[in-house]
Amino acid sequence: MRVSRIIPPPGPPRTLALAQLTNSVGDGAYYVCSVLYFSRVVGLSPTQIGAALTIGWALGAVVGVPLGHLADRRGPRGIAILMSLATGAAIGSLLLVRTYPAFLAAVCLYTCCQCGLAAARQALLAGLVEPARRTETRAYLQSTVNAGLALGAAFGGIALQLDTEASYLTALATDAVTFVLAAWVLGRLPAPAKQLPSAGGRPAGRALTVLRDRPYALVSLLNMVMLLYMPLLSVVLPLWIVQRTGAPGWTVSALLVLNTLSVVLFQVRMAARVTGLRSAARAVRQAGIVLLLACVCFAVSAAGTSAWLPVLVLLLAACVQVFGEMLLGSGSWEIGFALAPADKQGQYQGFYGAGTAVARLIGPLLLTTLILSWGTGGWLVVGALFLGAGLAMGPAVRWAEARRPAEMREPTPVRD
Repeated sequence: MRVSRIIPPPGPPRTLALAQLTNSVGDGAYYVCSVLYFSRVVGLSPTQIGAALTIGWALGAVVGVPLGHLADRRGPRGIAILMSLATGAAIGSLLLVRTYPAFLAAVCLYTCCQCGLAAARQALLAGLVEPARRTETRAYLQSTVNAGLALGAAFGGIALQLDTEASYLTALATDAVTFVLAAWVLGRLPAPAKQLPSAGGRPAGRALTVLRDRPYALVSLLNMVMLLYMPLLSVVLPLWIVQRTGAPGWTVSALLVLNTLSVVLFQVRMAARVTGLRSAARAVRQAGIVLLLACVCFAVSAAGTSAWLPVLVLLLAACVQVFGEMLLGSGSWEIGFALAPADKQGQYQGFYGAGTAVARLIGPLLLTTLILSWGTGGWLVVGALFLGAGLAMGPAVRWAEARRPAEMREPTPVRD
């Protein structure tokens, strides 16, 4: 694997990647340690933690659009820096809370800032990278994020092994510091050129145009359904392996490492296959088919009594799943950028990115109910959801293209 397939080219893409690498290392430690910190140190019950996270991500999904709109009006670089600093402050406040109301407030601040930061960073990417390179750059960033999460998870694993209040506090404080460092890195980027309002469209500051863009809403909904693979991998699969298969517990870690390394090494190469909206829709359609096959393989892993056969089937299923994940990312990023007006990328990316928060919000309950209760039938239902959303993406993209006036379209790569 050539280094050029992992490290983005010099300029804004590399600086954006450095910023995301910085805070993703902290996030990796946070994801590994946060729940145990909240329960053992703060003294909260699992129900309280789950309720706070549900409320927080629901609120974050709502505020992402107006924060993205603010990035359109005030400039995405400044808003991205502000949101990064605010996220660091929110994590820092979690180190001090010892009551549930304070914890709920800190979690809501954290999730809102995270969603606003995601929208502003996407708008910043759109403003600094030419349309033909955006999907490639987004692939580099995804690879960088996965590498950072892996490093952070290793650091968080040390805190888990020590299992002391000081170790958990150190892990969370590191996450807060990384967001401050990421804000400094973002400050090294140039300010994007101000986009003029699209001819024939509404002025950028008048209204949240995305809320009235029905074709884009449909595309975002289908993308949200496809994003259910995230809680499938992080929440449902570990429970499935422990409760329904004879595979040893270390299989969970092995599958997560396989997924992370695959994205780091191959996501950029996969994104090179997408050169326009037509190939992007095709990639999402293929992702739906591949994710269905992955669900079938995961269902088969419960068959038999041997300990090694489930491991082999799960490894095969994980390879199929990550292939579908990378297909989806490549197509989804192109669609989200290309269908958004040039002067409204912030609010459109905030709306499109809300699918991630919603998938995290409803996915664990929906998928655990289907899969852990229904077994093989549940896996097939989930696979059918992926297939249906993937097949529907092509017609939805064509509708969105047809409904958008030619003068409001942003230049896109050559159609294939």
